[in-house]
Amino acid sequence: MSEAGGGRGCGSSVPQRAPWSLVAATAAFCLVSATSVWTAGAAPMSREERQKLGNQVLEMFDHAYGNYMEHAYPADELMPLTCRGRVRGQEPSRGDVDDALGKFSLTLIDSLDTLVVLNKTKEFEDAVRKVLRDVNLDNDVVVSVFETNIRVLGGLLGGHSLAIMLKEKGEYMQWYNDELLQMAKQLGYKLLPAFNTTSGLPYPRINLKFGIRKPEARTGTETDTCTACAGTLILEFAALSRFTGATIFEEYARKALDFLWEKRQRSSNLVGVTINIHTGDWVRKDSGVGAGIDSYYEYLLKAYVLLGDDSFLERFNTHYDAIMRYISQPPLLLDVHIHKPMLNARTWMDALLAFFPGLQVLKGDIRPAIETHEMLYQVIKKHNFLPEAFTTDFRVHWAQHPLRPEFAESTYFLYKATGDPYYLEVGKTLIENLNKYARVPCGFAAMKDVRTGSHEDRMDSFFLAEMFKYLYLLFADKEDIIFDIEDYIFTTEAHLLPLWLSTTNQSISKKNTTSEYTELDDSNFDWTCPNTQILFPNDPLYAQSIREPLKNVVDKSCPRGIIRVREESFRSGAKPPLRARDFMATNPEHLEILKKMGVSLIHLKDGRVQLVQHAIQAASSIDAEDGLRFMQEMIELSSQQQKEQQLPPRAVQIVSHPFFGRVVLTAGPAQFGLDLSKHKETRGFVASSKPYNGCSELTNPEAVMGKIALIQRGQCMFAEKARNIQNAGAIGGIVIDDNEGSSSDTAPLFQMAGDGKDTDDIKIPMLFLFSKEGSIILDAIREYEEVEVLLSDKAKDRDPEMENEEQPSSENDSQSAEQITSSSQEVDLVDQESPEESSLNSQPESLSLADMDNAASVSPSEQISNPMENHETTSLDGECTDLDNQLQEQSETEEDSNPNVSWGKKVQPIDSILADWNEDIEAFEMMEKDEL
Repeated sequence: MSEAGGGRGCGSSVPQRAPWSLVAATAAFCLVSATSVWTAGAAPMSREERQKLGNQVLEMFDHAYGNYMEHAYPADELMPLTCRGRVRGQEPSRGDVDDALGKFSLTLIDSLDTLVVLNKTKEFEDAVRKVLRDVNLDNDVVVSVFETNIRVLGGLLGGHSLAIMLKEKGEYMQWYNDELLQMAKQLGYKLLPAFNTTSGLPYPRINLKFGIRKPEARTGTETDTCTACAGTLILEFAALSRFTGATIFEEYARKALDFLWEKRQRSSNLVGVTINIHTGDWVRKDSGVGAGIDSYYEYLLKAYVLLGDDSFLERFNTHYDAIMRYISQPPLLLDVHIHKPMLNARTWMDALLAFFPGLQVLKGDIRPAIETHEMLYQVIKKHNFLPEAFTTDFRVHWAQHPLRPEFAESTYFLYKATGDPYYLEVGKTLIENLNKYARVPCGFAAMKDVRTGSHEDRMDSFFLAEMFKYLYLLFADKEDIIFDIEDYIFTTEAHLLPLWLSTTNQSISKKNTTSEYTELDDSNFDWTCPNTQILFPNDPLYAQSIREPLKNVVDKSCPRGIIRVREESFRSGAKPPLRARDFMATNPEHLEILKKMGVSLIHLKDGRVQLVQHAIQAASSIDAEDGLRFMQEMIELSSQQQKEQQLPPRAVQIVSHPFFGRVVLTAGPAQFGLDLSKHKETRGFVASSKPYNGCSELTNPEAVMGKIALIQRGQCMFAEKARNIQNAGAIGGIVIDDNEGSSSDTAPLFQMAGDGKDTDDIKIPMLFLFSKEGSIILDAIREYEEVEVLLSDKAKDRDPEMENEEQPSSENDSQSAEQITSSSQEVDLVDQESPEESSLNSQPESLSLADMDNAASVSPSEQISNPMENHETTSLDGECTDLDNQLQEQSETEEDSNPNVSWGKKVQPIDSILADWNEDIEAFEMMEKDEL
């Protein structure tokens, strides 16, 4: 996300609005100059250890890059579990994620400048030759304009920047004659038709061969785009213009930025997540610093650094002031509504906001950067990786982790700014976790679920473009890098653009449009780099003193104190007139109470009931408060009901040579047999049963005796299969889906149910794998014959003795044993089509609550997310003790009455709930004053 340096001089040595040539000359000095402040106050990591860690990063990159080149190239990305390339159209669609793939060897282009940063100049030269020889940019494929810009155009420009640098040094790339730049220019012209809108905002997608709106283009009908998608173009497009002299690229990118700035919400100075590209109306009116907006803010500040245009800094500072006023609730960063910024739009955060501490370092606002970074680090220490989303009380909301680099990026910049060796230890932890939990024989696999440690057959190109770059730079000394990194700025994809572009081909008008739209308060703006004596008082333990209160914020402390608490306390002694557990949709009195509280009840066609709250329709602010409490209780109750019907996903871990536990497959549980969450895991070699469907007595009992039997789904009940392999002496069973091509990547997990009879006679564990995951085991059997697996509730630490035979692994704290639940599971009651088969998605009498993301665009009404639909939340270990007695008693009673529930019930602390209600009530009162 960030750059190697930035700012205008240090202290007050550079006058306001100094010439940009002076700025470029001092561009990165401010961050580095702070280092000496810290070295006296903390024990530094030895140069020998830093070199060891740097060499480890190099080896990890070789493992990822080498496997991509061997098993995937010229495909766009590597599929590390199946050791093959991901080609658009040849694999099941993953939706918008696939829009980054354009059949243009994405990973190779995205890795070009990483090769140079890591001193792999010969490999870089070979890679450039391959790009020029093999890559075709004229494919009939629809791609994301945003992703193609930051990854491919940025990758070509970064490669060109370092190619000309190496050529000037006189040893490598002597044959190079701007070929990468010509490819970048060709791609730039292919992206320009996307800007053919009245607003100047680009369409989100374009066909590389046919452009926009032609019948064969299969795109051009979209009306919306995200703010980051339209606002993250200026660095690449301006660099392309400055390199080539073709001004059209910078002009188009500036026009898009100007339009976004004009359409910001004037009273809050915030922007929404998505915008109509034709009308300029905000479609999603929630605002934050994470997904959908993140790099828009980043590019405003960096456009100022690279291009020297004051208006970009003015806009950034205006937005930053609003962010710190409304969104920042240290150490949290919570989305709000742009029209009512005192009202939170959601109660969870996404992983992409991890870039923000790094951006705050560039801004010079160190304290909140340290706070947010430390909070994120505590979440990582809990789960080994940062979940895609987590709640304000640090529960997992979305459990995936695609090996995102943003946290490593912020770690690098905080170390550059402070010199605090603490951040070297953070980087060391990241390296250990990657090697221990994500490394597989063919590369590094994304985490499908950070709670179970299961993998996804995915290694995104940004992993090589960014992660290894930031980790290597974190531990490298200046002499370890063959060029001066401070002469370059990092794009959002960590591609390097030279700062000297600021004085090249400056034919673009720098009309300052910012002041046309707002009265600017210059007191908020930093025209110089912050003086390090201001950033860091003469206290070598300054950063530590900021981090210390957050050390236990995830594991041991109730998080209520870190959420903004309103000044007015909850009214004493008042109770809501209606509790969720007492509510009956057929009771007229209850319906009247709901109406008074601003809660609407809608009967859906499928028999479900939908509740939506419009707080401003409540009879009073007191009733609105009661409505909030009721909806909160309803969420808790609905979530409780869902958990009682679900079992958490399990893990199948291949532990034999050459996998050594590195491959973890997501498996569906069974509602019968040995419960792996209560008993020790089952470990054994696998063997195929005969008959393979396991629907009759096995003819090869000697083959499965004492082993884990593989069975194919179909033709009989799951329980019948389990009994047959158990009678043959198997110690466990894995049912493999007979639907060829099915995958946990694209389908919800199945739960295998019994046959309607007593299944207490089944004593062995049974797990379900989709076809793709099952084929990984079957392929391993064909290649290695003897394959040993571990069936467990979550992935276990690898066997160090076995693993040391091939690759030393880093030690790290083992994953905490917490029991989880997955929201996307289906219940497959039988193993064939029958009236008994059902799914969790079919609940005719259940309560459905509206989706929060949709509600974010409706102001001032607010809807509550449906925990029965796409709400993936699990409690962390450690339960707050300050609970509402009635809720606690209710939870204990329900738990006792349901012996199948094996996890601890987590009830949200009442103080935290009250704080949330008070916050919203104050916002509603402010709304009423505004409207009056």
